[in-house]
Amino acid sequence: MDHFDYLDGAMHVEQVPMAAIADAVGTPVYVYSTATLTRHVGVFREALSRLDDPLIAFAVKANPNAAVLATLGKLGLGADVVSGGELLRAIAAGIAAGRIVFSGVGKTAEEMRLALEHGIFQFNLESEPEAEMLSDVALSMGKRAPVAYRINPDVDAGTHAKISTGKSENKFGIPYDRALESYAAARALPGLDVQGVAVHIGSQLTDLAPLEAAFVKVGALIGKLREAGHDIRTADLGGGLGVPYDPSKPVPPSPADYGAMVTRVAQGWNVRLMFEPGRVIVGNAGALLSRVVRVKQGAQAPFVIVDAAMNDLLRPSLYDAWHDIRAVRPAGGRAAANVVGPVCETGDTFAMHRDMDVVQADDLVAFMTAGAYGATMASTYNSRALTPEVLVSGGKWAVVRARPPIETLIAGDSIPDWVRD
Repeated sequence: MDHFDYLDGAMHVEQVPMAAIADAVGTPVYVYSTATLTRHVGVFREALSRLDDPLIAFAVKANPNAAVLATLGKLGLGADVVSGGELLRAIAAGIAAGRIVFSGVGKTAEEMRLALEHGIFQFNLESEPEAEMLSDVALSMGKRAPVAYRINPDVDAGTHAKISTGKSENKFGIPYDRALESYAAARALPGLDVQGVAVHIGSQLTDLAPLEAAFVKVGALIGKLREAGHDIRTADLGGGLGVPYDPSKPVPPSPADYGAMVTRVAQGWNVRLMFEPGRVIVGNAGALLSRVVRVKQGAQAPFVIVDAAMNDLLRPSLYDAWHDIRAVRPAGGRAAANVVGPVCETGDTFAMHRDMDVVQADDLVAFMTAGAYGATMASTYNSRALTPEVLVSGGKWAVVRARPPIETLIAGDSIPDWVRD
């Protein structure tokens, strides 16, 4: 459910007309709904209500906007970060370091130092060399780093290959069958406090079976680790729960179904459970608002050329991802059309032969379910300015990231003297 609805024939976000935002800010622009964020956090928390004090750490990579993070922090969420920059963003937004988990395969010594200085809750280690580096960094600071190993359970999540993370050929985690050996080595490192186990098998999962298979392996491993003398106190079950993009596809499992499965599988683990939801919190809370530049007749179907492009919303080009495309003020007709952007790439295509609202030049369209992995993946390709972002709450709205003038982008370059001469 989201709060993008039609009122008097025009799309609103909560109580604000989308057209009013477009007129004031220009297009393309990302628009986020506070009411939707609040609802999704409540639904996810309710799904886990039978668990004892779970840590829900929002996956910052899904949407790192400061206002979004501050909203989620006020609602009690922690943060899952994968870089020093995301760590600083989360802290600047008011999320306590004690509710932050640091994941990712390529943490540098500098990033480790930064996280230790702030006192984060846990590092999710992904290799033995990383464990050795973190131990050395912690000892140099007179600290012990709280850690878990991310386990690769060799479970196929059944999602797109580029967002699958739990198969043996993926770069993430340590192999499940090497876990006991890796934990034994970590326990011998004086700068580490080995406290948990972590797993994450992919993003946009539409079936609970792969998740359950991975979690069963985690439970078995916790038992083996305790038998080996390890004091396992946490289990990070990652994120990845899918959201509905294409209405023609089966609806992904609900947070309630997910919570019931976790509660059943994790019974008796005697650990603090941790979760890293991202898309399921922010996906439906955002839309990319764009204006039609012109409609061009194609060989088989018209091309609807919009002012948003692959640099603004990369998912369709990168993953062949499906986003519902709606007219902000539908005229009533529908027809098949190809929706494309102005970037000089054939891949700058949002939809082909899509049955959609008939639109014409200067009409507004909204790309729905764009709150996750939208603005955060935007670039300045073709020297296009980064997309601004707007947060709405009831009848109020504010620009929470302004569109930088193109002159700022140009000023970031420098021309050496020998070129000027």
